[in-house]
Amino acid sequence: MDLVLSIRLTVSGKVQGVFFRQSACDVANKLGLSGFVQNLPNGDVLIEVHGEGAKVEELFQWSLKGPMLAHVKSVHREEIPSIPLTGIFVLRKA
Repeated sequence: MDLVLSIRLTVSGKVQGVFFRQSACDVANKLGLSGFVQNLPNGDVLIEVHGEGAKVEELFQWSLKGPMLAHVKSVHREEIPSIPLTGIFVLRKA
């Protein structure tokens, strides 16, 4: 297994009401990642993801575009402390 990478992404643009959260959750679960995705009150989407470095990077690259109906303007990325991996990625309500 690659080194564990943990990052927090704040995705801005037209990212709410376009199935961004559900799509991110689907991609993350297919990749076997841990974490969550939730809408923020300001219209952004927050993703916190933990897992194998290459797979976390794959989700990051996906987040730069998102699902078909989304229009991503920017993605702020920051590394965060790692947590024990569960292999479960969930949707959270705002």
